[in-house]
Amino acid sequence: MSAHRLPRTLRLDPSDTFVFAEAAEPGEWAVTGSFLFLDSDPAELTGKARAAFRSGFAGVRSLGFSTLVVVSEASEAERTEAVETLARHILERFGAPNLAAARGAAEEEIAVAASLCNLPVGSVVAMHRTVDGGEIHESFRTLHQRAPGADPLHARAFHFVETDEEGPEEEADLVGMVRGSEPRR
Repeated sequence: MSAHRLPRTLRLDPSDTFVFAEAAEPGEWAVTGSFLFLDSDPAELTGKARAAFRSGFAGVRSLGFSTLVVVSEASEAERTEAVETLARHILERFGAPNLAAARGAAEEEIAVAASLCNLPVGSVVAMHRTVDGGEIHESFRTLHQRAPGADPLHARAFHFVETDEEGPEEEADLVGMVRGSEPRR
């Protein structure tokens, strides 16, 4: 049984559900999804469709979008299932002439997705898609976790500490502080 590496959709927070009209479910196998925009003029896209064009990977099962993917190991059976699922979409939703043609297109999309995974398992990848001279171009970057304290300018604004102490809770009126009013107690 040969192992493959394929990208899976990754959702670190709920932002994809607000940014895209349809967000991919976390953990779906993913492809770049540029084929979803071949019949549209990217210059005319607005709002959520424009966001999907600029940075959305497509989940194979849902064809929803994800800003990030994570390099993951896939079995031969999982890869085959991803190809077949995508082929069904290409046949039913995009009008491929037959299942063999749809399967060929799906194989190409999965191969492109796999080519992004020449990274360690667990690597997180983001994409930026543009149009130049009528052609769609994709660029990819790998996101790396910073070592704690490595960049104090981009440190977290809040740090939460769990305590067992009983007592009054402190409240901060951040808006009031900005306006110069007294804090609530």
